[in-house]
Amino acid sequence: MSRPDLREILEFSVEAAQRAGDLTLGYFHSGVAVVEKGDGSPVTAADREAELLLRERIERRFPAHSILGEEFGERRGEEPARWILDPIDGTFSFIHGVPLYSTLVGFEWQGEMAVGVIHMPALRETVYAARGLGCWWNGRRAGVSCCNDLPQATLLTGGGKLFDTTGRTAAFDAMRRACRVHRSWCDGYGYALLATGRADVVLDPVMNIWDVAALLPVVTEAGGRLTDWRGGGDHTSRESLASNGSLHQAALDVLASPASHTPRRS
Repeated sequence: MSRPDLREILEFSVEAAQRAGDLTLGYFHSGVAVVEKGDGSPVTAADREAELLLRERIERRFPAHSILGEEFGERRGEEPARWILDPIDGTFSFIHGVPLYSTLVGFEWQGEMAVGVIHMPALRETVYAARGLGCWWNGRRAGVSCCNDLPQATLLTGGGKLFDTTGRTAAFDAMRRACRVHRSWCDGYGYALLATGRADVVLDPVMNIWDVAALLPVVTEAGGRLTDWRGGGDHTSRESLASNGSLHQAALDVLASPASHTPRRS
């Protein structure tokens, strides 16, 4: 069993993500029916068909690899290689006709993320990376911002309600106050902005493996960091803090501060 050629894997991943993204565009702005899953999250035919397309392409090219996707679970293979898929990251954006959704394709080798693709079909942008090969944005080299002062940083989150429902409103408020600008441009799109120097910090209180897997190589190869809220973890973490690297310790200090754990008084 030989180590995979990451250039080959990256090229395949980008092409597969773009094909799946093209499929989703056929449903975008179409009034596609929305079904609520058991966890309350929405799903559409576009999510399912895009994942099936990705699975079919992977199974044909790499039949011994495992595949884990948000919509159809895991198929185990014989090699220590696993594809981790989110066919539409940002389904709420997708069903509301907002072009900030993405198709995420990640490749894991021997338990570590090696390749990641964030493809935004409606924006025609693809940000992609492989371990040791750098991060790229539509064919040109990508890198994080040079901001090194948290009070000057642009913070991205998915909005405040999820922080409320998970009991993390104080942390959200503390981080928002610590940064210069806060915007709700999140899901995979927010991490693509971070990796291309258009944002400085991204904070998420709840993540699944298919939400994080593709993002980790992209952020790290762009020169940033992606951890849990304590500065550790990996793509299996259930929360995430991503930054341009220079700001990471300052952001961790905010999350560890008493203000992040004490409800604000009116």
